[in-house]
Amino acid sequence: MPEVYHVQVLSGFDPRLSKLKEYLITSVNPEIQKQSMLAQPGREAIRQLLLEAFARTKAELVPEIRDHVLDSALADLVGYGPLEPLLGDTEINEIMVNGPRNVFVERNGEVLETDIHFDNDEHLLRIIDRIVSPLGRRVDMDNPTADARLPDGSRVNVVIPPVAVDGPQLTIRKFLQTKMTMDDLVTMDALTPYMAKFLQACVAARLNILVTGNTSSGKTTVLNALSGFIPDKERIVTIEDAVELKLKQRHVVRLETKLPNVDGTGAVTVRDLVRNALRMRPDRIVVGEVRGGEAMDMLQAMNTGHTGSLTTLHANTPRDAVSRLETMAMMAGLDMPLLAIRKQIAAAINLIVHLARLTDGSRKMTHITELPGMEGDIVTLTDIFKFEQTGLTPDGKINGHLRPTTMRPLFTPRLEAAGFKLGGEIFGAGL
Repeated sequence: MPEVYHVQVLSGFDPRLSKLKEYLITSVNPEIQKQSMLAQPGREAIRQLLLEAFARTKAELVPEIRDHVLDSALADLVGYGPLEPLLGDTEINEIMVNGPRNVFVERNGEVLETDIHFDNDEHLLRIIDRIVSPLGRRVDMDNPTADARLPDGSRVNVVIPPVAVDGPQLTIRKFLQTKMTMDDLVTMDALTPYMAKFLQACVAARLNILVTGNTSSGKTTVLNALSGFIPDKERIVTIEDAVELKLKQRHVVRLETKLPNVDGTGAVTVRDLVRNALRMRPDRIVVGEVRGGEAMDMLQAMNTGHTGSLTTLHANTPRDAVSRLETMAMMAGLDMPLLAIRKQIAAAINLIVHLARLTDGSRKMTHITELPGMEGDIVTLTDIFKFEQTGLTPDGKINGHLRPTTMRPLFTPRLEAAGFKLGGEIFGAGL
């Protein structure tokens, strides 16, 4: 039996309590609508209405059960229903709702099933509507998918029937309220102190860095941490689909994409924003993720003086990242030959920082790889640091070491010019 993450909630228990909750919601809804004509009632005011409605039922419940019913009704009226306790749990970073009866979470790197349930498809759809409606989005049979963002910055993806065969599907990637620094990542054994010092030098020396990895490997977290090494005096323009980056510098311009209007017009894409950013006198351009033709715009920006840029993309290995960049650059529609695109990549990208979410749930910076240039018609790669797996513990934890490869990068003179004379011990001299 898989481990179940237990959450103290009403949903999924005694159906009589669920009926009581629905009665309370139905009773107070007209009063809430009336009050909202004057001013939006707060949570406490609505809870008081629920208490008054409960008193009229003459139901006799112990205070603990009564409070569960009231809290559940309140969450349905002004919050996110059964998901409220999950959203409030700081150890959960992903919530996955597979229809009304199956809710999973990723907690401390492990995917767990919860004992949370929605009453039915309609209940789940009401919560989905509460998420997307304030953003001017809608999901229905004609528009069965949507991306949205909660007020705290958490990313939301919705898929409903007929596309979703087994009922509405909801995925929430929670937004970290506290920014993780490179020191935090070192403490978590995601990388070594030497790797962190090397990356600090690379950012300060204005190298163009590509952060890659598989889904949920920590790309945005590392991008955030790397941005902490950018000097405060520089003007930084960030471009994201949904704002997640938290830069500490004062001179930051944050840009976010815009979905099309109902009539299909008015969209603003990452590519539009990258082109616009070039006119904003940036010292650095930070793109949350490249997925399409904007990759070519980024490469051209990096090759025309906009050094020190940072971005991420999905890839399984550093070599795969180069192949994906080639494919995305072709999507720009410029009809450039593949060899010319490869030359652009080799000239633009200095470093690939590759992350992986391992089978035991841990996250590691498995490669720091230099792109020294071209060899024939192939982009060459040189690993500077690499994770070597040595085995598994009896409880399934991965054993391994993050090691330097003894190779010094060809851009070492740039690091020294920026004031970072890194000793041979960082690169494994004497190993």
